Amino acid sequence: MKKHAPVLIANRGEIAIRISKTARALGFPVVAIYSDADRFAEHVRYADQAYYVGAAAPKESYLNVERILEVAKRSGARYVHPGYGFLSERPHFVEACEKAGLIFVGPSAESMRLMGDKIQARQTVDSLKVPRVPGSAGVVKTWQEAASFAKQVGYPVLLKAAAGGGGKGMRRVDSEAEISSAFDGATREAVGAFGDGSMYVEKLILEPHHVEIQVFGDGKGKAIHLGERECSIQRRHQKVWEESPAPILNRYPQTRPAMFEAAVRVAEHVRYAGAGTFEFIVDGKGSFYFLEMNTRLQVEHPVTEWVTGVDLVAWQLLLAAGELKLPASPERRGSAIEVRLYAEDPHTFLPAPGPLGLIELPTGSFVRSDSAFGSEGEVTVHYDPMISKISVWAPTREEAVDRLRVALDETRVESPRKIDGTRQGSLRTNLSFLRRLVRNETVRGGDTTTDLIAKNPDLTAAEATEPSLEAALALSIHQLLTEQGPAVNAAPVAAASNWSRASWREGVQK
Repeated sequence: MKKHAPVLIANRGEIAIRISKTARALGFPVVAIYSDADRFAEHVRYADQAYYVGAAAPKESYLNVERILEVAKRSGARYVHPGYGFLSERPHFVEACEKAGLIFVGPSAESMRLMGDKIQARQTVDSLKVPRVPGSAGVVKTWQEAASFAKQVGYPVLLKAAAGGGGKGMRRVDSEAEISSAFDGATREAVGAFGDGSMYVEKLILEPHHVEIQVFGDGKGKAIHLGERECSIQRRHQKVWEESPAPILNRYPQTRPAMFEAAVRVAEHVRYAGAGTFEFIVDGKGSFYFLEMNTRLQVEHPVTEWVTGVDLVAWQLLLAAGELKLPASPERRGSAIEVRLYAEDPHTFLPAPGPLGLIELPTGSFVRSDSAFGSEGEVTVHYDPMISKISVWAPTREEAVDRLRVALDETRVESPRKIDGTRQGSLRTNLSFLRRLVRNETVRGGDTTTDLIAKNPDLTAAEATEPSLEAALALSIHQLLTEQGPAVNAAPVAAASNWSRASWREGVQK
C-alpha cells in the first residue's frame, strides 16, 4: 500500500466515516473535524487525528472556512475532501484551499461556478442545446418578479434556491395567492442552509420521473458516465429511494444513451474533475429535461458503486493525487436500491431527533448500511436527521426489492427505555414508512413518479402499535422490583435499563 499525505475531511456523520474507510485503505491518513455537538461522534473515532472547529451551529464549525484551513495547516493535511453538503459546492472554499496550498478533492472553482450555480448551469446547458425545464432567465429578487414569470408559464411552479440542493429552499406554488409567503419561506430556508437567499423559478412538470446520470471527469476535458439512478420517490423534495437501473428508461431505449451523451458532453465542456451528477426530469413520453448538476459526491452514490463495482471515493482521491487514468465507462450489472433511514415522524416527515438506545442495521454479502452511529448515540437537532443509508444489490430488480424488504424487516432503531418500559426522548424514525414503501405494488412494479407518496396516503397513515417484547419485559421487571420494595439490590435495575434485543435472544437460546 502506497503512503500518501493526510486528507482532511471537511464534513461529519456517515459521509465522513465512508470517506475515512476508503482513504485509510489507500494509505491516506485521515484528519477529522468536529463541533461541540459531535465531540463523541463516530466519525471522530475513525480518524487518525481529530480537531475541534467550533460550536454546534454549522456556520460556527462545518462552514467555518478559516477554522478548517487552520486545522489543515496544524495537522499537516495535503488534501481536503468536502463530502456532500456544507462546503462541498462552494467555489470560494475551493479557492481558499488552493491559496493555502491544499488540494481540493473535487472540481475546480471555475467548473463549480459554471455548473454548481443553478442559474449559470442553465445558461451553460442552453449554449450546448441540452433540453431543460422552462425557468426564469436569472435570479428573481422579489416575489412579484416570481409571480410575473409564473403568470407567463402557468402554475404550478417551483421556487428554488440558486445555491441550493437536497430540497432546501424549495417550494411548490399552485397559485398567485401562495407565492408571496412561499417566496419568503424559501428565501429564509436558503439563507439558513446555504448563506445565500437567491431564488429562481421553474415550471413544475407534473407526474415526472427524476433520473440522474453519474459522471466522472479527469479535469482535462475527458469524462465518462457510470450509468443512471432513478430517484423519483421523494418527500419534501428530498429523495428517500434511489435505484439503478432506472425502470422508466427501460420503456424508452433511445432516452438512456441520449441522456448519457448529454451529461458527458456538458462535463467535458466545463473540464469537470471528479464525481458529479446531472439531474434530469423524464416525462411520460420519454423526453428528458435538465434540472441541475450536483458538483460533488451524491448521498446515493452507493447505488452506482453496487452496479459498477467502482469505489467512487477511491477514484476521487486517486485523481486528486494524480494517480488515476480515467478508463472507459464501466459495464453495469444487476440492480441496486438504496433507502434513507431518517429520525423523523413517519406520517408528517418532520424531524424527530433524540437519543438512540438500540440500533441494529442489516448486514450481508449484498446488503450495505452506511451509518454515523454505533450501538447508540444521538441524532441532534443541529444537522440532517439521517440515521443510515441501507442499500442492496441483486441480479434483478425483483430480487433487489425482496432483498431490501428483508433488510428493512431486520432493521431496529429505538430510543432508550426507562425502567418502567416507556421511551426516553422524542426519537421517531421513518422505518415503518420504508417497510410499507417496499411492499407497495406501484413501487414493486417500478412505475414511480415524484408524486407517489401524495397519491398513496396509506404509506403515511397512522397505525396502532403493540408494545415490543423488550418493553413488556422491562415493564414486568419494573413491576416486580417495585413490589419487592426499596430493599431490592439496584443491580437488576441497571441490567433491565440496558436490556437489548440481542441479550434477550441470547437469554432465550441459553
